Amino acid sequence: MNRLESLMRRTLAALTTGAALLAATACGSPEADSDSGGLTTVTAGVIPIVDVAPVYLGVDQGFFEEHGIDLRLESSSGGAAIVPGVVSGEFDLGFSNLVSLIVARDQGLPLTTLTNGVTTTGEQGADLGGVFVPEDSPVQDASDLEGLTVASNNLKNIGDTTVRQSVRAAGGDPASVEFIELPFPDMPAALDSGQVDAVWAVEPFASIIRQAGHREIASNFVDTHPELSVAAYFTSEQRLAEDPELFADITAALEESLAYAQDNPDEVRRIISTYTEIEQSVIDELVLPRFPADINQESVRTLAELMVTDGLIESEPELDALYGSQE
Repeated sequence: MNRLESLMRRTLAALTTGAALLAATACGSPEADSDSGGLTTVTAGVIPIVDVAPVYLGVDQGFFEEHGIDLRLESSSGGAAIVPGVVSGEFDLGFSNLVSLIVARDQGLPLTTLTNGVTTTGEQGADLGGVFVPEDSPVQDASDLEGLTVASNNLKNIGDTTVRQSVRAAGGDPASVEFIELPFPDMPAALDSGQVDAVWAVEPFASIIRQAGHREIASNFVDTHPELSVAAYFTSEQRLAEDPELFADITAALEESLAYAQDNPDEVRRIISTYTEIEQSVIDELVLPRFPADINQESVRTLAELMVTDGLIESEPELDALYGSQE
């Protein structure tokens, strides 16, 4: 196993270990709920990745406590687990990419956003994720991916949808690209071995792939929309209706947390080291996303139109209800 593969494996192990530890410590007991000092206990389902640094900073800086909230963060493997957790009431709110939320609403799940989660940097070659090829690959831009294989961590989701748009924007035929599902940590080895022609990866894996010398040939989020809202914090319509004042306080605390993260990138890098065990050399090189509180609704409309084009949903969705308190 070479140094890169070893680093990738340690990163995956750190994220997985962090998820297990957070889940174990955040579940709490009934006794813990009664000892919250008069605060209202709220549980949030999150993913142990760079994107959720603001909510950890919000707890760290006391923003939620100032609004009367004892926020318990429960770590999960991804939106596929968080969405049903919010719907069932296991979580009061959660974090997920917007494609997953649109698909969920299309399937009749009454989810509504509270605030934006993360937004693209809008900079080609300097975004929180991208499409990578081996250093010696003949592929020069996304149009050259025609007829080739590209790895994504999940199929029929935000990865392959936005990569197809990169191919389309570069003048290629997105329908000719073959996508295969591959975990992010396995992608460098897949590039080295020729198992795939290209991969789509996000931070921290994107930085690890860059450090290995692989070339980035497209910034797929930027190609989709220069102000693309990638993910959001959300809840269920039922939970929101049950306690609108509580969720007004949650939303206010989230907005303060996002603003603090946007203004303090060094604090973002610091807090990442407290809920993951990503190596400091990787944290120092991470490309951080932007953290505006408002969802860019035009960008989500673009994303929804692409989802129809690519067959993720049959017809353009009614997005107004998705925005909840954003309206």
